[in-house]
Amino acid sequence: MSPNDSNSGNLARWLQRYGNELGLLFAILVVVGITAGMDDSYRQKPGQNAAEILRQASLLGIFALGAATVIIAGGIDLSSGSVIAFSGAICTSIMIALAPVDDAGNLQTRELGAGILCAAVVGTLLVAVLIGSFHAWLITVIGLPPFIATLASLVGLRSLARVLVQDVTAAVTTQGRNTQIYVNDASFRSWGSRWWIPLVIFLVLSGLMWILMSKTVIGRHLYALGGNEEAAKLSGIRTDRLKWLAYCVGTVTAAIAGILYSSYVGMSNPATQGMGYELNAIAAAVVGGCSLSGGIGTIPGVMLGALFLRVVIDSVAKTVKTNPDEFQGLIVGALVVLAVAFNELRDAGALKKQFFPGGLGVVNIFILSLLGGVITAVMSSDHKLMIGSSTAVVILGVLAFKKFLEMRSRN
Repeated sequence: MSPNDSNSGNLARWLQRYGNELGLLFAILVVVGITAGMDDSYRQKPGQNAAEILRQASLLGIFALGAATVIIAGGIDLSSGSVIAFSGAICTSIMIALAPVDDAGNLQTRELGAGILCAAVVGTLLVAVLIGSFHAWLITVIGLPPFIATLASLVGLRSLARVLVQDVTAAVTTQGRNTQIYVNDASFRSWGSRWWIPLVIFLVLSGLMWILMSKTVIGRHLYALGGNEEAAKLSGIRTDRLKWLAYCVGTVTAAIAGILYSSYVGMSNPATQGMGYELNAIAAAVVGGCSLSGGIGTIPGVMLGALFLRVVIDSVAKTVKTNPDEFQGLIVGALVVLAVAFNELRDAGALKKQFFPGGLGVVNIFILSLLGGVITAVMSSDHKLMIGSSTAVVILGVLAFKKFLEMRSRN
């Protein structure tokens, strides 16, 4: 074999191994370029926009790392958003419980001191470990499916946080029950408001997770667990302990994000904080290359997946002039479907795949055409009906042609 053939083979293997990450980098650059071309403020304030995107992507990436670890280990964690809200409530509750009181009986939260802040953070992280341990117990001992075990936390933790905040404010403050807890300490507020602090935390956690997943026996065992749990058990791997580790990583990273989110606004509001963020975490993981069947995924991919997701959401906010926040769930949901579909098709062989077989295929051609037209119409600011109808007709024509080619190849 000649040196050129060897180099070509190495390049091909390298591209195959890091193809998803390279694709995400390219997609991020494309979205940024399109947004810069369509929005003047994007070009006029590049530093400010970049700092805000990095801050938001880092916050998302922190708990997406935990969600990815659970997914790689063959599980699923639907509790991230509620753990964020609950952790914010725990952290601020500890702070006001330990805060000094003036002569009039009012809490003084402007200068809490390093000791109180550290106690609040450590206490919150310990509670997160308990939540992760509870998830692992429900899954490994009781035998609940991960979906059900974490769904219970998704529903229950937010309600518990709302009750806890009211009881804590009634017991500690002179204003009686309150649904929110405010903390005005400047050091605490700086954790989430200074863009580089979440970024540094995200990079440090990503480095630690990369070492764990890529360079340790535990990481290889987590991949083996997600790939085939029965084979992992037969190989002598302690799968129950690995599940405990994975779910604790998921809850601890969500708790860190919850602390940072609370510090950014200077308050805890369990009713709205972290609402729907569990979908964002799963989206960042699967966009980054994690397979929902387990055993596949990389930490660099998750990092780029979180960045890509935030860049897309920011692009929608900049380019859609009418209520852009209302489209965030739509964008995230679409990216999840596309990412999972891409991973499945990449494994199954997309070129030979029949996308629209039989009558069900015909029905879904019309569904996709209608969906594309509706999405285009609602995202347009003017001539909604004309733009939506034109888009639907174009999609219908393209998909009908694809159906025709599938029928010819089958015959």
